[in-house]
Amino acid sequence: MSAMNRKMIQTLAETISKQVEHFNKDEVQCLIRAYNVLLGEQSVSGRAVPGLDRGKFRSILHNIFGMTDDMIMDGVFRTFDKDNDSFVSMKEWIQGLSVFLRGTLDEKIKYCFHVYDLNGDNYVSREEMFHMLKNSLIRQPTEEDPDEGIKDLVEITLKKMDHDHDGRLSFTDFEKSVREENLLLEAFGTCLPDSTSIESFEHQVFKEQVEQ
Repeated sequence: MSAMNRKMIQTLAETISKQVEHFNKDEVQCLIRAYNVLLGEQSVSGRAVPGLDRGKFRSILHNIFGMTDDMIMDGVFRTFDKDNDSFVSMKEWIQGLSVFLRGTLDEKIKYCFHVYDLNGDNYVSREEMFHMLKNSLIRQPTEEDPDEGIKDLVEITLKKMDHDHDGRLSFTDFEKSVREENLLLEAFGTCLPDSTSIESFEHQVFKEQVEQ
């Protein structure tokens, strides 16, 4: 741990744990260490790297949390990278994980909506639904045009979730739908980890504090 000594990590953890929900100071310390390890794997020719880049972040989502959908992984990256600088900083990593691993329903609704809003205009449009559903559904080798089935699915989804009938989903539409039917939280693709991968990630990262 040459880049950051224990004292620095403790000080940093104290500050960040006051700004982030769901993690205590010891857990924040462990997450800082895990972040530094991941960052170290990424550094190019000894240069300091400002944060986890998209490629590294996606490999974490894929290898640790079993995500496979590129479009959704990009959305998750965008949601973590709050300042849009194309890197996930340490604080963004910890803030993002607090919702990703332990978020309340409210936090998860905001998070999922943000992931699904591919172009950042605060709506999930027919086109966006179509692309995400097309990506996440398993192709069946039938004679029919698969796109037609997906278009039908988009219309069914809109009928169920578009409460103000403007042909797209606003955050209010999405929130109302998910509160009525929790399963709709990940309607357009898996963007949250399942309990097994949360457990193994937390066990791996937080077991350090037990051993110290």
